[in-house]
Amino acid sequence: MFIQTEATPNPATLKFLPGRDVIAGEPRDFRSPETAAISPLATGLFAISGVSGVFLGSDFISVTKEDTDWAHIKPAILGVIMDHFLSGKPVILDNGAASDDLDAVEEFFEEEDKEMVEVIKELLATRVRPAVAMDGGDIIFRGFKEGVVFLQMQGACSGCPSSTATLKSGIENLLRHFVPGVETVQQV
Repeated sequence: MFIQTEATPNPATLKFLPGRDVIAGEPRDFRSPETAAISPLATGLFAISGVSGVFLGSDFISVTKEDTDWAHIKPAILGVIMDHFLSGKPVILDNGAASDDLDAVEEFFEEEDKEMVEVIKELLATRVRPAVAMDGGDIIFRGFKEGVVFLQMQGACSGCPSSTATLKSGIENLLRHFVPGVETVQQV
């Protein structure tokens, strides 16, 4: 098994591509070993000293580190990923609930904004999420109120130095152009 790695805009996060599907459905973002208990793969990665976050995408794994050098932990990360896929264990256990409390947060918006919210979500799904996934992360719609779109950055995008620029220059401009009524974008 050959696992490729790619740098992300976030210097604390590396993207690992195992050359196979990682997770079906919605991506999962784990920010602690406790939330990772539903994933044998994420649990194995958190067992490595210096790992502070694991994001599971459709065909990639993003790993975020604390204050340590990639040269010290990258071989161990590659070993855990390879061992996991060769073992045949599931990535998420069958009884896996939401990856963390934020996943359980309901979206918020006024009923009269429903059509506008659907357009926002469609733009995020077709134009934004694929680009963000290429950088090892994801973006989740959380709500809309009084012209403000609330979004959550995950994976490599969470805590990335350039995420504010991505939100303001890229996503905000896109949404303001296509959706009259959107004034600004805010990260939650």
